[in-house]
Amino acid sequence: MTSTSPPPGLARFNDLEESVARAALHEACASTAWATRLLAARPYATVADLYTVSDTAMADLTVTDLAEAMAGHPPIGRPKPGDPTSAREQRGMAGASAELKAEMLELNLAYQEKFGHVFLICATGRTGEQMRDAVKERIGNAPEQEREIVRVELGKINRIRLARLVEED
Repeated sequence: MTSTSPPPGLARFNDLEESVARAALHEACASTAWATRLLAARPYATVADLYTVSDTAMADLTVTDLAEAMAGHPPIGRPKPGDPTSAREQRGMAGASAELKAEMLELNLAYQEKFGHVFLICATGRTGEQMRDAVKERIGNAPEQEREIVRVELGKINRIRLARLVEED
């Protein structure tokens, strides 16, 4: 019986010193509770195992943990300066018109005033118009409903970021 070893990128992640792995996970998601769960489950045999633990950890986040995770995300249309991850993920806003950018700023502010946090969406692959339409649609949600939508969107973002973390060199 032969055992299969994890893909090289995942093996590298499994072997990282805990503080280095924690820092890498913090880049993927600002939730300490989420990162702690993922670290505790190392080593991972497959990327699917990593995703399963990530999804479970995300589902189990408290309201406070979720707020910590959201605090790590800049508003749509205003990626963190010098942060290639947020710039890449928000690429759909890069070529947006000045009018669309101004509208997104207004919508972001209205959303933040209502919910107390930035509008969060898995922006990868979405156009500026799609993001605008999503915030317009979601601003009418009840806070509890919106919190669960945000949890799902964060889970999608985390999977994309984890994939980048463990991809082969």
